[in-house]
Amino acid sequence: MKKRSLFVLTAAAVSVVFLFAFVYATTGTCPDTITMESKLFPTHKKSLVTFTHAKHNGYCDSKCANCHHVYKDGKNVWKEGDAVQKCAECHKEAKAPTGADAPKLSKAEKIKTYYYSAIHENCVGCHKELKKAAKPTGPTTCSKCHPKAAK
Repeated sequence: MKKRSLFVLTAAAVSVVFLFAFVYATTGTCPDTITMESKLFPTHKKSLVTFTHAKHNGYCDSKCANCHHVYKDGKNVWKEGDAVQKCAECHKEAKAPTGADAPKLSKAEKIKTYYYSAIHENCVGCHKELKKAAKPTGPTTCSKCHPKAAK
């Protein structure tokens, strides 16, 4: 009987250790609020966007991989727990050139290369899809994402 009690007690202790390790690993690893700022833009014409994870969790089957991604062979292979890079790590240019002599780029080419295109397509694109489906959504206009700074 002593051996069984010792085994149960040891198993319970190990379970508690793993539970605390899991809780510790999953809390604090994801900041609640992120300011969407990039050094690709030396100055900003509009206020910076503040992204809140809590507002996005649970909305429209919101999954971390909807925003975080690593593409291999055209498929997003990023999974929860993988390292998270800043958007500018891959979307290395600020904004696609415009004007008559600017290269003609597809939407996909702009998203792949340009930070501005990637952020706006991902965020505003998702909000507009939700709005079209008559589901709760975030802002879909410039001024709602980029509010004027209080003076």
